[in-house]
Amino acid sequence: MDLLEYQVKEWFGKMGIPVLPSQRIDHPTDLKRLKICYPIVLKSQVHADERAKAGGVRIVETTIDAIAAAQNIFNLPIWGELPEVLLAESKYDAKDEFYLAVVLDTALCRPVLLGCKEADIDWESPGEKMQYVVVEQEFSPFYARRLGLKMGLKGALMQSVSDIIEKMYQLFVQKDLDLVEINPLAVSASGQVMALNGKVRVNPRAINRHPEIAQMAAKIMNRNKVSKTNGILGDGNGIGINGKIGILANGTGSLLTTLDAVFNAGGKPGVSLNLRHSFLTDTTPNTFCDRLATGLRNLSVDKSIQVILINFLGTIPDVSQMPEAIANFIQLDPQELKSYLSNGSKNKPRYLPRLVIRLAGSEFQSARKYLATLNSESDTLIVVENLDEAVAQAVRLAKLPAYKK
Repeated sequence: MDLLEYQVKEWFGKMGIPVLPSQRIDHPTDLKRLKICYPIVLKSQVHADERAKAGGVRIVETTIDAIAAAQNIFNLPIWGELPEVLLAESKYDAKDEFYLAVVLDTALCRPVLLGCKEADIDWESPGEKMQYVVVEQEFSPFYARRLGLKMGLKGALMQSVSDIIEKMYQLFVQKDLDLVEINPLAVSASGQVMALNGKVRVNPRAINRHPEIAQMAAKIMNRNKVSKTNGILGDGNGIGINGKIGILANGTGSLLTTLDAVFNAGGKPGVSLNLRHSFLTDTTPNTFCDRLATGLRNLSVDKSIQVILINFLGTIPDVSQMPEAIANFIQLDPQELKSYLSNGSKNKPRYLPRLVIRLAGSEFQSARKYLATLNSESDTLIVVENLDEAVAQAVRLAKLPAYKK
């Protein structure tokens, strides 16, 4: 479970990590009672990255401009997510920007301290510029100073950054977190450090050990409680939105790109699932195709879903088994049909959501050919290679009369 920025800043402030004066904005009119001085930065409070590029971060200098900007940001979906809250924060002039993080390395089963003298970097694909220190024993300030040395810091700056790393680690342990990140940690001309943005990821299996976090998680689930499938959305592998087009994808980037494309095409995304990782409800080991079958089955019982849009980009594990999983899904259960025709059952056999499948990559060539044969036998299946075409087809089908389920 990822926290929103304003929640992260509250935790940082309690730990003594320096943050700017800020104020939560629930409605544009709240800016008339702003307690911080202009100029300010208005930030959309969504879980998606790259808010600034999407227009979700605005610098304003007057109340009138702030209210107008807030109205725009509240109505701006970023990766398919609309903000319920904005954060108004003082503007800060930075001379340098660093990256800091404490992350749980699941391969080592140990916390790792990360640091880089460049802010625009991803801890999952850090490259050679990222410095790291594995916390192999009980934590001590030695580990924080060691990271500072590896980053090339000296003097007062070394001490300031080391202190922040220590507090980040304390927060990491106290709250049972998977990730604490400051990106960027800004340094002013006078040497003052400030956490301008942060990310906190809570280990979902530890939520119930912390009443405060459990309460936050309950609010998130209540906001997203739109279908039965939301029972598997607690680990960040899905997004619950009340729309007609369900989405299945093979990665976070693929999922969010598809969501954004559907919104831009005038469609309404529904529950969207990332099949790259297992779901929290999975109690036994499973394969990618097992998760595909589960995702299709869960979306098909959601009465709001009329179209399932599958977007697989690049490659997937066991690609040869993927067409079979889809074929098994779209074929009507013979026993179900026999029961209905013999009047042994009063219930009509189930009707499936229409499927639009986008497969982009050379490894999908055989799969596309096989699925094309299924397409000729059923009006529930469309297979394409271009995402824009797939989205256009999904939006078109969602506007047709729905199949009864």
